[in-house]
Amino acid sequence: MLDDAKALGTIAATAGAAGTASVTVATITSSAPGILGVLGFTTTTAVTLPVAGVVAAAGLVAYGIHKGVQAAKSNK
Repeated sequence: MLDDAKALGTIAATAGAAGTASVTVATITSSAPGILGVLGFTTTTAVTLPVAGVVAAAGLVAYGIHKGVQAAKSNK
């Protein structure tokens, strides 16, 4: 149990150290609304995620896989 707390604390610290930067995961271009769309103008929307969230999610997924492999090995 203590190892779990250390691992989760490390994941949280690493995510916190990642800072407040963001990563663009998608750029969506579509017709502008109204008369501007009729005239052919477009609008672009960038979908971004905070780096800290990406690091935390990846760490938690990796830790979950690790715990699953450990549990599978111990049930032999």
